[in-house]
Amino acid sequence: MKNIPKDELSRSWFMVCNAMPPVGFFLYFKHRKQYPNKARRALTSAMIGVPMALVMSYIINTHILK
Repeated sequence: MKNIPKDELSRSWFMVCNAMPPVGFFLYFKHRKQYPNKARRALTSAMIGVPMALVMSYIINTHILK
């Protein structure tokens, strides 16, 4: 890939993308051409966040809010 010095997603943005997947998808489309590594990491975090959100909503709805 390209050797761009700022082509890395920070930990705070990684956590935000994981907690709110639409943010990760937005960052992917924003940075996909100029910063491909940053975009790939944001997309990966968002894709991991979707199943995690589904599992957590199931657990909360069936066991905690019962």
